[in-house]
Amino acid sequence: MPKAVRFDHYGNVDVLKVIDVPKPSPSPGQVLVRVVTAGTNPGEIAIREGKLDKMFPSTFPSGQGTDFAGVVAELGDGVTAPSVGTPVIGWSNKRSAQSEFVAVPAEQLVVKPESLDWDVAGSLFVIASTAMASVSAVKAQRGETILVSGASGGVGSLTVQLVLRTGASVVGTAEQSHHDWLRSIGVTPVDYKNDLRENLIRVAPSGFDAVIDTVGHGYVDLAINMGIDPDRINTIIDFAAADKHKVHTDGSSKGESSDVLAKVAGLIADGELQVPVAAVYDLKDVRQAYTQLAEGHTGGKIVLRVSAP
Repeated sequence: MPKAVRFDHYGNVDVLKVIDVPKPSPSPGQVLVRVVTAGTNPGEIAIREGKLDKMFPSTFPSGQGTDFAGVVAELGDGVTAPSVGTPVIGWSNKRSAQSEFVAVPAEQLVVKPESLDWDVAGSLFVIASTAMASVSAVKAQRGETILVSGASGGVGSLTVQLVLRTGASVVGTAEQSHHDWLRSIGVTPVDYKNDLRENLIRVAPSGFDAVIDTVGHGYVDLAINMGIDPDRINTIIDFAAADKHKVHTDGSSKGESSDVLAKVAGLIADGELQVPVAAVYDLKDVRQAYTQLAEGHTGGKIVLRVSAP
């Protein structure tokens, strides 16, 4: 029997188990994929801990994971492509990606570019859809200066690159250890730990045209206090502040699209974008993967390796 990540009640990382499950069968319109790699995301921690129960309630036992890349194993009735044996990138809306096999609608898959690394491919959908939606929400334009919080994280590292492609300048907050990488791609890094507002004024004395918040921790309030138009602010995590100040909360559900996934995958394969991979764990070590993710200082993505390509 194939293995999959499961948890049967809310709690810390210790509730996660890797157990034997029945092999799924593709329904009409679905494709069964043998998973090679799967991504991890901070939102999955919040869901597993029950912090998003009102928004995203779990039905137990619950699976976990949205992002994956793998190889087509079987086609459901009515599906003619992609053919069996094709490497693909996709996403699950059923919290089932962290498994040796996953069945999803055919339209939630795109063909994996041959040159795209498996670890990057398997962790791509959430950050691609979230970053694209965030950049679109704030209407970044050439000549502007955009602030991105958490600029070296999974979503942030892709967001800053997409903003740069609009012709805007980017200032990004991040750990000191990630500043060299941010500079290498054209981002002005700022240490968020000491005198944040003063540091931001120093690097952008004319102010910011828009703010994209990927971490919470008061960035929406800071943006409002700095005079940023609420229509030019997007947060993917601070929903209380968003409701208070009426700013955007566009994230992966807003950007969900196979076209977006294919576009970003192609840009990465062509060397136009980078997705740093901070760590790779075997599926059986899922607890360790989420322990590292919860520390919150990761540069790039943490990936689960499920099977050989």
